[in-house]
Amino acid sequence: MSNNLATKLREGTKKSHSMAENTGFIACFLKGTVEKNSYRKLVSNLYFVYSAMEEEMQKHRNHPVLSKMYFPELERKESLEQDLAYYFGANWRDQVAPSAATQAYVDRIHEVAKTDPELMIAHLYTRYLGDLSGGQILKKIAQNGMNLSDGEGTSFYEFSQIPDEREFKKHYRATLDELPIDDAKGDRIVDEANDAFGSNMKMFQELEGNLIKAIGVALFNVLTRKNKRGSTELATAD
Repeated sequence: MSNNLATKLREGTKKSHSMAENTGFIACFLKGTVEKNSYRKLVSNLYFVYSAMEEEMQKHRNHPVLSKMYFPELERKESLEQDLAYYFGANWRDQVAPSAATQAYVDRIHEVAKTDPELMIAHLYTRYLGDLSGGQILKKIAQNGMNLSDGEGTSFYEFSQIPDEREFKKHYRATLDELPIDDAKGDRIVDEANDAFGSNMKMFQELEGNLIKAIGVALFNVLTRKNKRGSTELATAD
């Protein structure tokens, strides 16, 4: 029997998703303006977020509910390590640290995993499904915006173990719908997903200062003036 969690999550986070994509940093990114310094800081922040999520999923891989959402082929930590080595060099570990917003996000992931593990589903959904949906679009934008050769600095967007992304997303949503959870828990997962989008927004907003410094206030204002539905949001609806 379906709990309709996939639909609940999609419908219940539409507004948050749109708000996250209309932050200045992402709006500029989607229009092709990618500044290397702020982008590599984003990669570094994402590394800490995915490290936390994947560490907790390893711990909970035998959990009666959470284990069903354990898909190792989605893991991003290793691909982010490759990108960090490209942007910062071999000693990248000495150069990266989570920003304040990222640390708060990471702390929330660990807290949820410890106190109410099923709420981790919200964090998995918010990040992984978006990565899978918009990955190829965002990869091309990053390559064009920073003049990168194929395979340089964009490992994050490569899901080599998922040959058919559309089919995988279908399977992922079906798995969400089959989870043994009640309506009350489903609602709490949607609430947590909205909070996770909020955490992402704060992380993006922190990067705007670097971006404005690089491209100038005037161009930033032009690029962010007209808010519209982002391309990854459209892709998530597939």
